[in-house]
Amino acid sequence: MSRVCELTGKGPMVGNNVSHAKNRTRRRFLPNLNDVTLQSETLGRGFKMRISAAALRSVDHRGGLDKFLAKAKDTELSAKVLKVKKEIAKAQTAEA
Repeated sequence: MSRVCELTGKGPMVGNNVSHAKNRTRRRFLPNLNDVTLQSETLGRGFKMRISAAALRSVDHRGGLDKFLAKAKDTELSAKVLKVKKEIAKAQTAEA
């Protein structure tokens, strides 16, 4: 399982541990990933995803999974979430 957010594409970064004596050793900064189930209002069901805490706040801020995916760039989304986005868009066009 890779350490990449499925909604934002946020992944590990690299940097240095810096001691008091200014000795530098390489380290990794990992994203704060959580396994969550997000509900789609249009489809009426939930989807399990591994997303960062910042992405979860963004989903809440935009008003839910459907609205978040409508504005999200396809290049940042994982293949699984792209399928969900297309499924939601298809259901919304059939609804209107």
